[in-house]
Amino acid sequence: MVSAIVSETRTPRLDSLTSLRWWAALAVFFFHVRNVVPLPGPIGEIARYGNFGVAFFFILSGFVLTWSWRPTVGVGTFYWRRFARIYPLHIVTLLIAIPVFYSVSPDPDQTWVKPLDIAVLVLCALLLQGWSRDPAVLFAGNPAAWTLTAEMFFYAMHPFITRVLRLLNSRAALWTAVGILALSVLARTLMVLDPSGWLAGLPWPVLRLNEFVIGMCLAWSIRSGWRPRVPVWVPVVLLAGFLLGLQALERLPQLSAVLVLASSYVSEIMTALFALLICAFASADLAGRTRVSRFRPLVLLGEWSYAFYLIHATLIYIVLGAIGPQHGVVGIAWIVVLLAASVLFAWGLHALIERPAERWLRAWQNGVVARRIAARAAAPRTAIEQPEQK
Repeated sequence: MVSAIVSETRTPRLDSLTSLRWWAALAVFFFHVRNVVPLPGPIGEIARYGNFGVAFFFILSGFVLTWSWRPTVGVGTFYWRRFARIYPLHIVTLLIAIPVFYSVSPDPDQTWVKPLDIAVLVLCALLLQGWSRDPAVLFAGNPAAWTLTAEMFFYAMHPFITRVLRLLNSRAALWTAVGILALSVLARTLMVLDPSGWLAGLPWPVLRLNEFVIGMCLAWSIRSGWRPRVPVWVPVVLLAGFLLGLQALERLPQLSAVLVLASSYVSEIMTALFALLICAFASADLAGRTRVSRFRPLVLLGEWSYAFYLIHATLIYIVLGAIGPQHGVVGIAWIVVLLAASVLFAWGLHALIERPAERWLRAWQNGVVARRIAARAAAPRTAIEQPEQK
């Protein structure tokens, strides 16, 4: 009964989660910028795990979509809004990326430049490349956009998973999230035991669905009244401690067995830590205890993070192709330049493409729906009025 009542109400905005998007995008940036500037020491070692920012995005996507879900929004409208949200900017950044990553006669020294393949680029335009495990297809077009294939699959599944979630109270939804994480650990164990088995060969959108659904379950649990009593600094410290601990284990050969175990399940451990991080910040936001994470510049960076994510790798490889790898102080300066350029381009793409395109597409769809409703409302009156006119 509580879940049914909560589901009908409009949920408050969680700005702290928007700001967290920026930090996840920044982690992915540092993962990719190592191709231009091989980061030295502990910074470079931790930057290796920046690709896990994608897992954070998947969990957060499930959380935010379920947090903002309303039963009055139909499935068709939901799908159109998701299309309006991600597709226009995807096409624009794909067109920008093609001359950077493709050539009629690629330079053998630029290994990231591939021969022009129209069929593969069509898959990219349709956001189907992520269903392939072949790296030449998976990372085709705009290499960062493979994750959008997974997101489109998640969006397709969301209305149907929500029907199940609506049957759960806060405790059941929370335990469902824990159960999915346990199943993820079991699946990882099977893949470790049999790396060439059928499970390990599943497409990435299927293998990563668990992260999205965990986010959905946690959002529903909080919508239904659960409030985690975890200060926001706890998951931050745990996350930093885990990454630093991995670096320490690499320097302790006597604990190599522990390192192998932790490395085997690093994805599941990071998923659990990200889930805790999101829940802690969401709960604190609802209680008004997250002033720093709701700092307006951070929220703006979070709003630009989608554009930042889609453009940063293209800019990085433009510089790599022009000047090659950089080191030392010059390398650090190039990181600053690339970061600033990525933020600047993200702001422009968000303001000129992403936001106006989404607004226009949503307004167009709203107009179509309004005309259909008006036509249906007018039809019975016309049928009644006709005999009177005779």
